[in-house]
Amino acid sequence: MMEAGDITAREQLLDELRPLAFRVAYRMLGSVSEAEDIVQETLLRVHQALDGGEQIASPQAFVTTVATRLAIDELRSARARRELYVGEWLPEPIVTADTEDPSRQAEIADSISMAMLLMLESLSPEERAAFLLHDAFDYSYREIAPIIGKNEDNARQLASRARRHIGEHRPRFHTTREHHDELARRFFAAAESGDLAELETLLADDVVLTGDGGGKAPALARSLTGRSRVAQTLRNWSTARARIEGAVSFHVVEVNGGPGALALDANNRVMAALALEISDGQITRVMSVVNPDKLAHIGEVANLGEMLRRGIGSEG
Repeated sequence: MMEAGDITAREQLLDELRPLAFRVAYRMLGSVSEAEDIVQETLLRVHQALDGGEQIASPQAFVTTVATRLAIDELRSARARRELYVGEWLPEPIVTADTEDPSRQAEIADSISMAMLLMLESLSPEERAAFLLHDAFDYSYREIAPIIGKNEDNARQLASRARRHIGEHRPRFHTTREHHDELARRFFAAAESGDLAELETLLADDVVLTGDGGGKAPALARSLTGRSRVAQTLRNWSTARARIEGAVSFHVVEVNGGPGALALDANNRVMAALALEISDGQITRVMSVVNPDKLAHIGEVANLGEMLRRGIGSEG
């Protein structure tokens, strides 16, 4: 019979394993809600294994293996759903903690940035798993092989193929974190005020603007490219926000390990999460998530569509 102390130790172990399960699942899926489902199932399997008397030599390795395999299966079905997604699909954003350690900051941003998660979408589930386990979690190919059901050479080839593909699309130039923060501050101030000239100064010639409303909130139907088009669209958004009753502001935060902001209404409800991609000292991509389903884990979500309709109606 299990004693109270054993139950407490079990619960403590599961609590300690939860963040690892989430890190694996979120990087694999780019979705907080899907990752949380994987976490619950993974921890349930740990619990069942221990109840069955299984000796788990490394709980961390056990969790990584189970979460990866579940995520591979989930990714296959998720991709089918994403083919039916209304408009552009972006990963679910997470607000990450600012860290004083530059190397840690770079490590976080490199593996969970919105841009990286989008690049990972182009990989097969096995390529994604092999690449992440090796490059983000420091697993050897010998350890990766049984997790993804391949031999060691195949695991190495999958990771190499993924790394080559990602390397071709990675930004070639990087600016300092301080410069990133300053660019983000200036950008969101200009976007909030509708300062067209300042926006054009900060944006790269081939900047891309992507919005994700999922058919549940007003968003761009497809990505826009080009400094003038993007700057004008952002200015138009500023004008639209001005019609909303009460103050609307940008709260600059770290989104997925990089520069970003939350758009908040007068009651501090989340209207959007924005992430910036910066290369060679200019903003090369702006990603705006307004799908309320993808913002619920951040806080109370505002009904953006209804707020805009009320604002337009009040003008009549």
